Amino acid sequence: MGPTQEAFLNLVRQTKETKHYCPDVIWGSLQTPEYVRAMLTLVVDFLESPRDIEAGVRARTARAELFGKDGRTYRTLLGEQSLRSNIGGFDVMRGQLERVLASFALPGVTLGIIPGRAPLHVFPGNSFGIFDGARVEVELFGDAPVCTDVVQIQRYEKAFSLLERSAVYGEDAKALVRAELAALGASS
Repeated sequence: MGPTQEAFLNLVRQTKETKHYCPDVIWGSLQTPEYVRAMLTLVVDFLESPRDIEAGVRARTARAELFGKDGRTYRTLLGEQSLRSNIGGFDVMRGQLERVLASFALPGVTLGIIPGRAPLHVFPGNSFGIFDGARVEVELFGDAPVCTDVVQIQRYEKAFSLLERSAVYGEDAKALVRAELAALGASS
């Protein structure tokens, strides 16, 4: 996990404009250390890879230090399901949702949430990130294909634009996060 997360951190450091879509989990740069730890444990167990989880946690959480620096912008879309997918248990999820709420005020971050019942303008697909409009990374089980083909990048740009149309922002998005926090309070 350490080398993989370090390589991704280097990509993020070199990128000025990112767009991320995560339908089922919280986007990596917004993750708390506890959430990262739980997520990477799931990945390591699934892939049966070396358990260098703490190195991965350090590298992934270091991405948050780039918010507001050097004119970087982050357009991020989370599916409502990402607020509900229980990664690490109720306490971890409470902390993670509080972090998502705080993220609405981060410099350079535009955060939208696609409600579960929102009309969609494109099929939801897998998580992906677009980096400076020149590279796309798609998240799959155990693989993250990198796409640099102009036609493919245009497809992902189009998909992101269509997904944005289904998202809510500002107070409407915060209300979804608060509702999940309230549900966790009742569930624990």
